[in-house]
Formats: sequence, C-alpha cells, structure tokens
Amino acid sequence: MAKKPAKVVLLSGGNPQIAKADGAAPVKAYIAAMPGWKRDIGQRLDRLISKTVPGVRKAVKWNTPFYGVEGQGWFLGYHCLTKYVKVAFFRGTALQPMPPGGSKQKDVRYFDIYENTPLDEELMADWIRQAAKLPGWRP
Repeated sequence: MAKKPAKVVLLSGGNPQIAKADGAAPVKAYIAAMPGWKRDIGQRLDRLISKTVPGVRKAVKWNTPFYGVEGQGWFLGYHCLTKYVKVAFFRGTALQPMPPGGSKQKDVRYFDIYENTPLDEELMADWIRQAAKLPGWRP
C-alpha cells in the first residue's frame, strides 16, 4: 500500500514549510503547497525563471524557493506572506530599472505580487535575465 504524503504545514502568512533540499522536486512541492491564488503565482514564476534561464539551479532553503546559476550562487527567491508573494532579487540594486522594494540588506531589492495585480512578465523576465548574469548570493 502506498504511503500517503504528509500534509504540508503552512507557517506565518501561509508560507509552506518544506524541508531544505536541492533540486526541482522540493521547489515543486513548495509551489504545490502555496495557498490559493499564490500557487498560480508560484507556477508562473517557476515557468518564467526556467524559460528565461535554461538550466537554472533550484533549491528550497529556509522555507523559500531559491534559483541560481551553478558556480555563481543564488540570484532570486520568493516567499508567501499574508497578502502577497515577495520576490527577492539578491543583487537587485544592480538591476535596471531597480525593483521598487527596498531592503535592510544593501544589495537586495524586492518585488511584491498581490492577488489582483497583473504580473508584468516581460519586466520580470528582464530582471531575471539581468540577475542571472550577476555574481549571486552564497549563504
């Protein structure tokens, strides 16, 4: 008899609690556990990142999907909050135009995606393309 998968715990703001692991599978599990409309955003972001950066490296760390380039580090991550999905560009201050959300961390910039706000996939793809070419974050 097949073992039933464990139910994913949703943390503060509805962020899925997913074990730290490398590869596409934990990112897929995170996206599948994103609540409500946020799941669609996660799927769209994952498709857009994968299309824009062929061979992108994926992982889940600290209950957050990370995307990077092998040998360069991580360039982007996102996280569910109560009313939006927060996309973090780890070298966001180098992007043009710069993503609008500031951070206490010198190089990081954020872009928040709300439920009823259209996602400008062309702008997001441009930021992703730029971010993937920069030296990434290495925890």
